[in-house]
Amino acid sequence: MHIFRGIHHPRLATACALTIGNFDGVHRGHQAMLALLRNEARHRALPSCVMTFEPHPRDFFAQGLGKAEMAPQRIATLRDKLAELQACGIDQCVIMPFNPWLSGLAPDDFVQQVLVKGLGSRYVLVGDDFCYGAKRAGDYASLSHSGQQHGFEVARMNSYEVADTHSQAQAGSPSERVSSSAVRQALAQGHMQRAALLLGRSYAITGHVVHGRKLGRELNCPTLNLRFTHPRPAASGIFVALVHGLADKPLQGVANLGVRPSLDANDLNQGRVLLETHCLQWPDSLGREGGYGKLVRVELLHKLHDELTYDSLESLQQGIAQDCTDARQWFEKI
Repeated sequence: MHIFRGIHHPRLATACALTIGNFDGVHRGHQAMLALLRNEARHRALPSCVMTFEPHPRDFFAQGLGKAEMAPQRIATLRDKLAELQACGIDQCVIMPFNPWLSGLAPDDFVQQVLVKGLGSRYVLVGDDFCYGAKRAGDYASLSHSGQQHGFEVARMNSYEVADTHSQAQAGSPSERVSSSAVRQALAQGHMQRAALLLGRSYAITGHVVHGRKLGRELNCPTLNLRFTHPRPAASGIFVALVHGLADKPLQGVANLGVRPSLDANDLNQGRVLLETHCLQWPDSLGREGGYGKLVRVELLHKLHDELTYDSLESLQQGIAQDCTDARQWFEKI
């Protein structure tokens, strides 16, 4: 998959079949849309293209208002989003910087400058709640009208639903609309099985292992540290985990996703969100320093509890030991 920052790039295809969205999490609804896009692109002999935004538009507006709490919690890092788009077979992805220029474009200007002139759109597929342009003034009807004027086809895909396995009903369980909001809710509540149902896979975070404070060594609990680049992750707490990328098979572990409230916010990582994973059995072949710099994927399978504040390193060590015991017991039951 070719990745472009913005629409002004000489290697961009001169025509494409396009879909537009934030694609946070690339859940099953997104996957169904991307499969349809690929099929329509193939029939038209066009490359499939996803246009997404960074930062998330709601991040942009929240920052402008000075109200960070208005921004949505982030499901996936940009790295993981792009990896999932590639796994779905998309030919090219255009990451549009969401900035004052883009946010101020009227719907007609967005169509002319971005969709037509910038991307050469011949087919545009959108979701059933799609809006675009300044103040979200454009909708499916106006986009269809613009398509007739500028010579591109417009199609809309209805919501994707899955059976609500959490319903108390014994038969005929209602369906649940798959959305990024539903995934965020499942992750915030620690319902990792429900999140996996909506995502079509276990929730995971990928990144390079970075150096940390190395406090884990003092506590006889070394960790693999990955940075989560957004300040508000959708999930947080202590999780049973699987680590991929260090050995021939996944390694069982315990992961802490959050800001580590028992530590000084002015420590080496300056209070940033980290995913810290302790492998229950570290491979001898890697050696003591074998993890640094490696690209790993950590699956969060089951939430044990929220982050806790411990009043001493001794109590922190006891808490970690209990988490490891609970994780081993969870693995034994599956």
